[in-house]
Amino acid sequence: MSHDKKATGEVPSRQDQPEHVMALQLPQAALSPDMAAYFAKCDEKIGFVPNVLQAFAHDDAHLKAFAALYNDLMLAPSGLSKLEREMIAVVVSAANRCYYCLTAHGAAVRQMSGDPVLGEILVMNWRCAMLSERHRAMLSFADKLTVTPHLVGDEDRAALRGAGFGEREIWDIAAVAAFYNMSNRVASATDMRPNRAYHATAR
Repeated sequence: MSHDKKATGEVPSRQDQPEHVMALQLPQAALSPDMAAYFAKCDEKIGFVPNVLQAFAHDDAHLKAFAALYNDLMLAPSGLSKLEREMIAVVVSAANRCYYCLTAHGAAVRQMSGDPVLGEILVMNWRCAMLSERHRAMLSFADKLTVTPHLVGDEDRAALRGAGFGEREIWDIAAVAAFYNMSNRVASATDMRPNRAYHATAR
């Protein structure tokens, strides 16, 4: 027997509603063959197309540029591991309180690390985490670059060098942090919502 949730005082669940991508009503453009193949690959590998890609799909050229930059920063060879790059994404998103990126990249940290506690603590307060000197220096730099970028100076780069990072790795830390500052702001401006599947990943 069904019942009216308003009448019973129950809080309606978002699970009862169609999945929300973002607040802007932008129709999907015709995808180029390479972007259509990219969507198909996402669906094959993870079982869905991330909503951030769905949001950018109103313009194939913008989608292609976003995907290319993401793939270069997050997946291409680097002195930073893929997990370290995801950790930066979470810490930047925590500083910016970005719901979409905290959910999606928090799930990635849980999955890649095999440690759900690490994924949760980076979302809530990364300073409480038991981190190596390398990771503490990396995340401290990413946080400062996000919150007070005008205060970043030689001493911050020196701290990264002291933790074992080379010049190219320092560049990569900065580039990943900058990318997520951009992504966070677009997600917040458009009320972008994470795919529901992320919430249950690697719990």
